[in-house]
Amino acid sequence: MNRSIRRSIAVIGLSLALAPVVAAQETKTEQETQKVEAGGLTFQVPSSWKVNRPTNQMRLVEIEVPPAEGDDKPGELVLFAFPGGAGTVQANVQRWRAQFVDEQGRNPEVETETIKANGAEITLVETAGRYVTQIPRPVDEPGFRLLGGIYPTRQVGYFFKLVGPDATITAARPAFKAMLESMTTSR
Repeated sequence: MNRSIRRSIAVIGLSLALAPVVAAQETKTEQETQKVEAGGLTFQVPSSWKVNRPTNQMRLVEIEVPPAEGDDKPGELVLFAFPGGAGTVQANVQRWRAQFVDEQGRNPEVETETIKANGAEITLVETAGRYVTQIPRPVDEPGFRLLGGIYPTRQVGYFFKLVGPDATITAARPAFKAMLESMTTSR
């Protein structure tokens, strides 16, 4: 073998050997989290999510989820807490469902799943379609998705609501679920 062929093979071999290291570093970066404390809850969110001051007293925390590639708007995660709970889990699932319509103008189906987190039972909610609501301001956004987490306690009902463009929220789903699973309460 001549020298240039050997050099090419060595470069290719080195590149292939280093590829997993680069991928592992990228994966590690994606998994970096930050701790959020609000309303007696503590949970972890990705470091890339921007924690903001709440814009009103009903919101304990607001978090901006960066847009996925191709989306021009971020997702918005809000944590609400209501003393006494603000109704049953099913009533709240239906309230969120009513904020979405499908192409025929009907409320879309909602998927729910119960997850356990540090002794808590949380209902994970998911739906998608045209997001139409008046609260806190009029919104009419096609192609949006909602991920919600409902955690009722004896004293307080906690509601995590993540809404935004479909691709952004779909991409955030694993991190959202991990956030709920990381939750601990001091109450």
